[in-house]
This record gives sequence, C-alpha cells and structure tokens, in this order.
Amino acid sequence: MKSKEQTVVFDQKRASSYDKQVAKLAPMRDALHFVIQMVFSELPVDARVLCVGVGTGAELMDLARAFPQWHFTVVEPAAPMLDICRERVETCGFASRCTFHEGYLASLPESDAFDAATCILVSQFFMGSDERCDFFRQIAARLRPGGCLVNADLASDMSAPAYKSLFEVWARTMLYSEMSAEEVEKRLTALGQDVAVLSTQEIEAIIASGDFDKPVLFFQALLIHAWYAKRMV
Repeated sequence: MKSKEQTVVFDQKRASSYDKQVAKLAPMRDALHFVIQMVFSELPVDARVLCVGVGTGAELMDLARAFPQWHFTVVEPAAPMLDICRERVETCGFASRCTFHEGYLASLPESDAFDAATCILVSQFFMGSDERCDFFRQIAARLRPGGCLVNADLASDMSAPAYKSLFEVWARTMLYSEMSAEEVEKRLTALGQDVAVLSTQEIEAIIASGDFDKPVLFFQALLIHAWYAKRMV
C-alpha cells in the first residue's frame, strides 16, 4: 500500500507474477509468519483481525489456517492484487470469514474494534515521517485498547558501515529469487528513494508516536525487520 499521493501501479500481469517472483524467498516469509502466529497465539478464539495492505494475502492465508475461528478484514488498494487474494481465500474455503475492502485504510467503513492488525512491508512506502505516523494512528484507532499490531518493514541505518554489507547480501538474495536483472536493479534503486529505509530506532519511534506502547523487535531477516506493539490503553 502506498500513500494517497502515490499511484498504485499493479496491472493484472504484474500482480499475477508477484508470488512467482518471491517464491524462492519463501523460507524468510514462512519464518516471519510462524513467529507472527506465536505473537498472536493468545488472542481470543474468535478474534477479529485487520490486515492492512494485504497484497495477494500471504499472511492472511497462514493466519486463517492456523486460527479457524478468526475473522479478517482485508484492506488493499491495488485491485489486481486484491482479486488474487480473494481467489485464494475462496479456493481455500475462508471466504465466509473475510471482509474485503478495495481502497486505503482511511476509507474503510467504521466497525467494531479489532483485536489485532497486520501491516507487512507497507509503511515503508510512506516517505514522510508525519504521514507514516498518521498511518499508524489510523491503525491504532481501529484497534481495541491493548490490541496488538504486527508491523514489518525494510529497516537499516543506511549511513552505518554495516549497511553496505547488508545491501550486498540483499542484492544477492534478490538475484537468487530469479527476478530479472532489470527488476532487481529497480528494487535496489528504490531503497531510500521510493522505499523509506530507516533505522530500527526511527521506525520504533514512529510506531510509538501512533498511540502504541514501545514496539518490540521480534524478527530480522537481512533488511526485513518486524515488531509487535500494543495499542495504548
């Protein structure tokens, strides 16, 4: 999901190839999803979960399988991505537990408060800190007091010596995924330009400013970092 000022460009061809592009990176994705399940494991048996910027639905599918009585509200502005997500959900028999919203979080109709929310590789597309803080406030406003957010983004101190080494390994990882050289170059060039790669401390401060308690960093795989945080009571 990108900000309203940015254009979401995901035609049917790009959306349909997205999962194939990242298929070889599944070990990182699966490890993250497993730990998210552990973070969420004490939620109510009939928890209501908000999935923000769900894309083709990877985390949604894992959570729906693991917690068969949970209900999900799915937010995604790119219609081709949401169509694929919906098809996957219907094929697996989870459709009765999902509400789909094509659009941004701000346009999601009001509802009862959610027990938890996921936001996976989404907030990094907000280049301005104020805009990013407001995004997390919008999520917090949808959660019950004490509700749990899991957020994952690319993060690193780009000015630190270690970043150069991490960047090189990240580049090799993109090439390993069998993306085209053109796509890899595009993704690497986007870091710091179209994708806000901030230090973990900066991201934690942004999340906390959005009405959350101090975030807890619980996962890292190269540049991917993930935190959980509770909405302030």
